[in-house]
Amino acid sequence: MRSGALDFSELLNEIEKPEVECPDLSGVAPRETAADKDLFAEKKRAAWKDVQVAEARCDFAPNRMRITNRGGVFFITLWKKSVYGRTLTDIKGDDDMVGFFADNIAPLVRSVLGSFLSPEDFALVTTPKRRHKERNFATLVASRIAELLGLSFFDDCAHAPNRHRVGTVFTPNNIPPHRNIIVFDDFVTTGQTLVSMQNLLLELGKNCVFFAGINNKL
Repeated sequence: MRSGALDFSELLNEIEKPEVECPDLSGVAPRETAADKDLFAEKKRAAWKDVQVAEARCDFAPNRMRITNRGGVFFITLWKKSVYGRTLTDIKGDDDMVGFFADNIAPLVRSVLGSFLSPEDFALVTTPKRRHKERNFATLVASRIAELLGLSFFDDCAHAPNRHRVGTVFTPNNIPPHRNIIVFDDFVTTGQTLVSMQNLLLELGKNCVFFAGINNKL
């Protein structure tokens, strides 16, 4: 032992070792390691991913008309998305809502355009059909609005190459000969569809004014 060091040997000898009982693990299955996992096995989605996002609704409360600028396009809407009310899917599937939309939007168009509104100067169109091509709600409403206003309605005036909305370039199809075009859409969320319509019609030398039923943003 080095000179000056303390001798703990006697103290160490007095320490009693505790007796530890080990559990019986013979019946426990071995833990699965990363190497044992099947990388191509179907993975279960996390529970929170299975929760569906609440669908947008509208209660059709009055006095919610507004002019909105979205993506550089000004459009006029009569109603606004709400927390309560009917879902947009329910609205689109109800035949009675076609007349309800048209009967309310037509006076709005007439009040905004006033004496300028005439069948010689204006025609009405809607946005391209993407998903619902057999029974397209916006087309049905737009056709009815045109009838109420005494205007010509031009169906399928623009074609969309796909269902993407951002940056989509529409191709002309059944373009009205009129100089002034009223563009109607049933719901507007991002406004990108209206932007694509404006890009198409302005290149063809048309003046555009945009109306929509529901502003789908709170």
